Amino acid sequence: MSGFTMPSATLLAQSVLSGVFVGALYGLLGLGLSLSWGLLRLINLAHFGFAFLAAYLCYQMATMGLDPLLSLLIIVPLFFAIGAALQAALARFAITPFNSLLLSFGLTGIIEALIQSVWTADFRKLESAYGEHRFKWLGLYLPLPELITLALAVSLSFGVWAVLRYTDLGKALRASAEDAPIAAAFGIHQRRNALLLAGTCSALASVAGVCLALGFTLAPSQIYAWIGVVFAAVMLGGLGRALAPLIAGIVIGISEAVTMAVTAPSWAPLVSFTLLITILLFRPGRAA
Repeated sequence: MSGFTMPSATLLAQSVLSGVFVGALYGLLGLGLSLSWGLLRLINLAHFGFAFLAAYLCYQMATMGLDPLLSLLIIVPLFFAIGAALQAALARFAITPFNSLLLSFGLTGIIEALIQSVWTADFRKLESAYGEHRFKWLGLYLPLPELITLALAVSLSFGVWAVLRYTDLGKALRASAEDAPIAAAFGIHQRRNALLLAGTCSALASVAGVCLALGFTLAPSQIYAWIGVVFAAVMLGGLGRALAPLIAGIVIGISEAVTMAVTAPSWAPLVSFTLLITILLFRPGRAA
């Protein structure tokens, strides 16, 4: 039975830094989910399946000699098209948020089966030059894959925030989410905007998938392990927001890392699920 232990200052600082890195990945995974849920009113669990499928595609391209970051030039447009096509199919039916949850859960199972049929259920690890590099700063280690993930998460979150806040497209998306009939009356092309947003959400999932491949060992069954903590980050930050999932993800990541440092790794999931339950109990309006 593991008890409470006070780690050294260096270990605690390294744990906090590790929490920032994994929290950035939580935020990046949650970004597309938050936009889909908040602006399209679709709870797209297939978002996680897309991320893992992108991770495996990145892994496969790396084994063929393509740089993992260069694979984004292929993966991002591919998943944008997949997301837009899925939205076009869903738009033909009156899909409620609950129905979208069930439908996308089934789609996630199909994606998991597809991954397992192609790459088997064995663990896969992407070996790249990025994984061999780490920097040391003030006695702390900064692995290059985690730095890349943090940079992508921050830049994409701020980029999406700027689009939603300052561009006509962003204002139109927020207006449609607030009151679709009034937005349509003012000439906003909701179907086109929904396709663009859905494609962007899937593209963001694919970027998160490449980051997963860079820093983590892959297995098809791990798709479901990320759902709870990313849901907690999305709901803690609020739906339809760009920066909130990143901030919430980092908070959760640091909390988990410090928990592991002072107790045991088995206690880490307690943090995210406790936060999720607390949010559901005391902030039901945000989850609607």
